[in-house]
Amino acid sequence: MELNDYKYEEINVGDIFEFKRNITADNLNEYAKLTGDFNPLHCDEEYAKKTIFKGRIIHGMLAGSLFSTLVGMMCPGKRNLYLSQSLNFKRHIYPNSELTVKGVIKNKIDSMKIIVLGTEILVDGKIVINGEAKVKVLGD
Repeated sequence: MELNDYKYEEINVGDIFEFKRNITADNLNEYAKLTGDFNPLHCDEEYAKKTIFKGRIIHGMLAGSLFSTLVGMMCPGKRNLYLSQSLNFKRHIYPNSELTVKGVIKNKIDSMKIIVLGTEILVDGKIVINGEAKVKVLGD
């Protein structure tokens, strides 16, 4: 993925940015090691099979961390200062699912050079995580 370098003035309400990513079982395991979150829903296949999910599921925060890629690489990219991100976990995600990570510019606060993005992660066209990001676009 190429690092974008959008200036505040180049970003418009309604602009859409998206990419696709597959989160594997190995990614899930590495995330558990990094964070120390070894909840059996994520890390114990035998336990997870006995739940309503019928198998291991991805940590919601692992998937949600892809919003950092959205703003850090795509919009605005190089000039980003991530201020906040809300997350709503709507559905579970299984390992090896293809995720579509999407951001839509909802608002601009000119006085502070802040953009507001509606953020979504979709699997098979269904929203699994949504929220809102606020990002300051830095100058030169």
